[in-house]
Amino acid sequence: MQHKPRILLLEDDPAIAGTVQFALQREGFEVEHQSWLHEARRRLHEAPPDLALLDLGLPDGNGLDLCRELRQQGNLPILILSARAEEWDRVLGLELGADDYLTKPFSPRELVARVRALLRRAQAPASVAKPDGFELDADGLRVRLNGQLLDLTRRELGLLKRLLASPSRIHSRESLLDAVWGQSAESMDRTVDTHIKTLRAKLRAAAPELDPIRTHRGLGYSLELTQD
Repeated sequence: MQHKPRILLLEDDPAIAGTVQFALQREGFEVEHQSWLHEARRRLHEAPPDLALLDLGLPDGNGLDLCRELRQQGNLPILILSARAEEWDRVLGLELGADDYLTKPFSPRELVARVRALLRRAQAPASVAKPDGFELDADGLRVRLNGQLLDLTRRELGLLKRLLASPSRIHSRESLLDAVWGQSAESMDRTVDTHIKTLRAKLRAAAPELDPIRTHRGLGYSLELTQD
């Protein structure tokens, strides 16, 4: 029998929970609904799902806390469902480890499409985890594209390695700044933008047909596995 993907839904609004459950179950997913943060924690430990849908404002806590905990523990796909539509809320959710962020009200069809995309990404074989053509040397200090050694600065290399580690995931400017620059400089978001621009130029020089780095307005950057 084919495995039905199991989804844990943490949502305290019965109407929204009912809509989400109906939409996903109709598409063949198995959905477990929890309204309380502490119950969701317990069920995640007892019966780990294939994907978690998390609301943020809950009667006994904040879904972002659970998102952070789950990301520290592993790579479970996480999709946040929230009425908080401000850019800062979306960026914070992604920075704390969410794979995607969908604001309420949302289309059930779009929700299903995003869930399918996250599950496909999670189930992709490790052999295709990196975009075609990229090779990272064993020492982690050099990257080749289509066999050509890229002449990258330390910061450009750090950015590319960060993007390569999680293809298709959107990385906020803040998370890239923290991962690559750390506490060593009083840098700003513009610093990331500038280095991404020069990194793009070097990738284009090595492979003119490729443009793998995608800009997500108001959110950050991702490195895509396939090109349109």
